[in-house]
Amino acid sequence: MTNAIVICPVVADDKKSISPESRLNEAVWLSLAIDLNIVYSEIVRVKEIKPATYFSKGFIEKILPVLQSNDVFLMVVDTALTPIQQRNLEKVLKLKVIDRTALILEIFGERAQTSEGKLQVELAHLTYQRSRLVRSWTHLERQRGGAGFLGGPGEKQIELDKRLIDDKIIKIKKELEKVKNTRSLQRGNRKKVPYPIVALVGYTNAGKSSLFNRLTKDDVMVANMLFATLDPTLRKIKLPSGMEIILSDTVGFISDLPHELVMAFRSTLEEVLEADVVVHVRDISNIDTDAQRKDVLEVLHHLSLKDIEHEKNYIEVLNKTDLLSADEKSILQKKLLHKPDNMLSVSALTGDGCDALLSLIDQKLTGDFEKVLFDVPVQDGKALSLIYQNAKVLKTIEQDGVLTLVSKADAKHAQKLKALLPNYIKH
Repeated sequence: MTNAIVICPVVADDKKSISPESRLNEAVWLSLAIDLNIVYSEIVRVKEIKPATYFSKGFIEKILPVLQSNDVFLMVVDTALTPIQQRNLEKVLKLKVIDRTALILEIFGERAQTSEGKLQVELAHLTYQRSRLVRSWTHLERQRGGAGFLGGPGEKQIELDKRLIDDKIIKIKKELEKVKNTRSLQRGNRKKVPYPIVALVGYTNAGKSSLFNRLTKDDVMVANMLFATLDPTLRKIKLPSGMEIILSDTVGFISDLPHELVMAFRSTLEEVLEADVVVHVRDISNIDTDAQRKDVLEVLHHLSLKDIEHEKNYIEVLNKTDLLSADEKSILQKKLLHKPDNMLSVSALTGDGCDALLSLIDQKLTGDFEKVLFDVPVQDGKALSLIYQNAKVLKTIEQDGVLTLVSKADAKHAQKLKALLPNYIKH
């Protein structure tokens, strides 16, 4: 196991919502997620960011004995370092240095299971590596290519490396475009069925996968670690009304999520954009739950879901109530007396509140709908297609070549179906 230290810099005018202690704890957790042996961790107050090394000369002199006495191979810095800062730190400290972005990319690289997930991680890695090439080479003046007197000056090493990375990026983007088109077709097919999509989102380790398993009675991997889930998982479940839906478990969000990852995982996160209901799962037992909520909403806003928290298809779930003390539970219950209609508390571990959550999802999807019953001959594909396109079919019963469809539709679509299929309406 590799010995490493974690440094969490706090700049004088830093306005981050999460406390320095929690940030350091999260950085240590992230480091443990890739099996690093953390021998030392520290919050470092930074009065002024040094362009060359980020940290002051005093910090570097202080940390050198710690590195030497613990046989440290790697230093994790919980912030974004420039390529020059990273290179200079590695030179003066004589060890490998990675920043927050590289750490998260490393975790994603280990956790991705599907071919799409691996492609997305590789794209993010290459985008990040490309930025690291800037002035990070000691042999920039070396030439490669050029034959004899007629070959010209050739191509600088850095230019060639950039071109190789750019070629790889283009190739991966083309492969991901194919995956995106396939996913788009799959979503289109689901709309024809149609099954409403309900997407679980939330900060990493908020308990989304545990809740997903509880609601679907499935066994998706659950672990008390950051980014346990990377690849989206979809399952069909039935709501109390009888309506069938697709429940989607998505990658967890995190504060300062690297831009490269947001862009690389955009095709995966499009499941959220297409969702009929977005369920935001929060770890109510975490001291920074409000700051985590803010970070998740910022990512959703970045995905073009502006003011999603005020939309009627948004539900906020306060999870892990089983970890609260009796006093904390009492305080939470008092708060929930004045809560918005789209908020409720649950425990994915015990199942407490999960039935109420399913009922709330049901209400969001069908609350304003009118129930309409149809008797349609099985062979009338056109009529069946019209119903599925304009209503949510809750139940189907076939008898003697006739299909009875119990459906719900909003006023506009219910009126349309009644006008187009008057002979098939069952009173």
